[in-house]
Amino acid sequence: MTLAELLTALAPVSLDGLAFPRRLLGAFRRKSITFANGLTDETTIVFWFQSKTFTIDLRLPDGAETALLDRQGWVGDTSWDAAAQQLSWTINRSYQPRNQWPEPATLNFIGNSVIEFAPSGAYVEDWRQQSTSGPLLGLRLLSLFDESTGQTHAMDGGLIIASNHAAYAQSRLPAVDAALNDSGDLAKALEDRRVTEQDIASYEVSVASNGDTVTHSTQPERVGQPILAGDFGIEPDGSVALAQTIDGSPCRLRFVVDLNIPDFVFDNSTPSTAEALVWAECEKAHLMRHAWIAR
Repeated sequence: MTLAELLTALAPVSLDGLAFPRRLLGAFRRKSITFANGLTDETTIVFWFQSKTFTIDLRLPDGAETALLDRQGWVGDTSWDAAAQQLSWTINRSYQPRNQWPEPATLNFIGNSVIEFAPSGAYVEDWRQQSTSGPLLGLRLLSLFDESTGQTHAMDGGLIIASNHAAYAQSRLPAVDAALNDSGDLAKALEDRRVTEQDIASYEVSVASNGDTVTHSTQPERVGQPILAGDFGIEPDGSVALAQTIDGSPCRLRFVVDLNIPDFVFDNSTPSTAEALVWAECEKAHLMRHAWIAR
């Protein structure tokens, strides 16, 4: 079955046990990051997709022209510290073989924005919810079975669909990641011939914005292609299988369902006091003359 057919066929999986605030679910694009030294970046393409237990993240400082060694993308397990009101991530396998964002996130909410503060004061990021309503699906990638060799490889990654936006992540094969982790740096691994450029590029994070066609990716050749194609099937244990041809070999990817809500309403506003609402209404001719919904 196709991805669209899979969305119809899968049984709902609720938000029961959600550890963090509901409004963090969905697809977010970074509007800006401001650093402690006063510099602000509004250009780098950054997306954050959030499912119930995991995150997909893509960062491209020069868009489709971002050099091979400068791309960033990862999938990670999400943790919430209720006492500190902080979100953090455990990232085992990512595009870069080192953790470039080690701080947890202290979060505040206003309108359709999630404002993320680094506890150290190093930076603050302004994230904008992209989705309004529609399906919310999270599939976590576990393994890849290569039918030509009979080998099963432990994989990391996943698919998150939030309304008409989607993100897909797929790790490199374990042996490639092991070689990169030993070097700790993409350039050094390449210089030492521990990996090839093709090995480095085999880590994929792709985003489809406003449709199911890839608009941004760590693999520029993926732009314009479907976010995830192949023949899907639902296994007896409830996991999802995907038959694909990868590098000329027939393979089967296996996913577990993290979350599936066919019609979800994403948070795009925050509450305020009655007095504040009256003030805003009285002053809207001035306050909101040039206001618009920024995404």
